[in-house]
Parts: sequence; C-alpha cells; structure tokens
Amino acid sequence: MENSKKSIFVVDDDNMYATMLADHLEDQGKYTVRTFATGEDCLASLHDNPDFIILDYYLDSEVPGAKNGLEILKEIKKADEDVKVIMLSSQEHYGVALQTIAKGAIYYVIKDLQSFREIDNILE
Repeated sequence: MENSKKSIFVVDDDNMYATMLADHLEDQGKYTVRTFATGEDCLASLHDNPDFIILDYYLDSEVPGAKNGLEILKEIKKADEDVKVIMLSSQEHYGVALQTIAKGAIYYVIKDLQSFREIDNILE
C-alpha cells in the first residue's frame, strides 16, 4: 500500500550520491524518496511532512548564497521540531557530529562504503 510507505527527503548537492541513495531506498519498497540539490529546495517542500530527512553537512552547491547543512538543519527544526533528520557527511570529526546532534539531528552518518547499510538500520 502506497500510504504505508515512509516519506524520505534526501538533500545532497552530490547528484550521483543522492540518486544512488534514493534508488537504494526505493528498491526496498518501503519508502518514497525525493531528492533535493539544495537545502532551500527541501525547506520549500517541508509542508509535505517527510518522515525522515537525510541531509548532507556540506552543501557546497553551485547556487550562490545557498546555506550549508547545519544552517538548513536549524531551519528544518524551527519549522518542524518533530521531523527526524539524519546528517550525512564525509567529515569524521567528532566535533562536527556533536554539533549536528546538538542542533537536533538524530544520527550522524559518515559517507563511506557502509553508509547505505547504516542508514537502513536507522530507518528500521
């Protein structure tokens, strides 16, 4: 049933990674996934009430003035404090992870070969 699927937003300016992650999640048949290249695009669609947002920490988009993941996380939480946000980054710094959790992320996932499996476990 379509309505029982969890809604997931993937926000990453790395189009290939975002598409691969979205395909991986959709192939499981449990999720409907939308991808966004900027945090601003994601914010504009928050009214669709996603169950989870997977948000890249570094959104070094080509779009001038686009906000980074931490700034977008703050905006998301301001708009809807209950939405579950999973931060995604290639940064392995403990301080960066701590910062995102302090701002309301439920998990911090490092982009590596295990990241898809780790995201699967979080979404269960």
